Amino acid sequence: MRNVHHPTVAELRAFVACMEKGSVTAAADSLSLTQSTVSRSLALLEEKLGVPLFHRVRKRLVPSDAGRLFAVDAAGILARLEEATVKTMAFGGRRDILNLAVLPTFASRWLTPRLQGFPAAAPEISLNLAARLLPVDHERDGFDASILRTAQGPAGFGALMLEADRLVPVASPRLMEGGAARDAGALLALPLLQQATRPTLWLEWFREAGLDVRNILRGHRFDQFATVVEGAVAGLGVALVPDFAVRRELEAGLLVPASPRMLSLAPPYTLVYPQRSVERSAFRTFLRWLTELVTEAPSQLAGTAPDGTGAREPSAGVVPPGPTVTDGPPLPE
Repeated sequence: MRNVHHPTVAELRAFVACMEKGSVTAAADSLSLTQSTVSRSLALLEEKLGVPLFHRVRKRLVPSDAGRLFAVDAAGILARLEEATVKTMAFGGRRDILNLAVLPTFASRWLTPRLQGFPAAAPEISLNLAARLLPVDHERDGFDASILRTAQGPAGFGALMLEADRLVPVASPRLMEGGAARDAGALLALPLLQQATRPTLWLEWFREAGLDVRNILRGHRFDQFATVVEGAVAGLGVALVPDFAVRRELEAGLLVPASPRMLSLAPPYTLVYPQRSVERSAFRTFLRWLTELVTEAPSQLAGTAPDGTGAREPSAGVVPPGPTVTDGPPLPE
């Protein structure tokens, strides 16, 4: 049964337009409606809510306290409706859309460049990639899968390991003054770029080198690896970043290795997904394609069977997790 107190979309649009324009005349013009239509919608809305939303001062509409409060929610409702409409229209001629939450730098530097072959393999599937730094609630947020730094998903989740977490120190050739890669001690004389969501990376790198670590946390700070890389290219300092995030800069000569030492950490970058996703044929297609992709690069250690003999074949069931490096919750990128 319809709740007679619920506003219609037309009433909400008329109200929001009146809030933005300050008069019925201007609101009607912006909506391409007549003044009488907007006035009627506004009157019906106020009748349903039982409170005045505006004070009429000459020909101007001055929002009441209730009107100002309601305007925030009304605008949000219309924005969410528009977003939902666009998402639905995005299906177009395709049958399926997969929603993936991915760590930002991994999405831009690892996953997106590899997606060029996916449309040909699955022309009926669209991918919706959302950048997320923190773990997501797959049920609440509507994600079919997510890519995180974790050894395995929550109970009942499948997992496919995509890339080990290997960090390399890199810097602009200008900062290195054209010299060769330096040892750990020499790096202490250079500015070190910091990653805000993983603030202990340089500590761990220098700790493995056996050096005094008390003076290494100073330097420009960034919240994503992508901006750390840009800072290094700009010559702001030495960056300690995942190797996959700087491959193109190294190939182009924009960055050079600042030291031959690499820092390998756990856990790896892993695709995790709930059981319900595996019940969708579109997701099984994507999972099969991604598994084949990562098994072409043995250094990624992705999809390797426990005995190291080769890749697992995705099935209609949950794909077991890749090699376990560490237990614990997903971590930032």
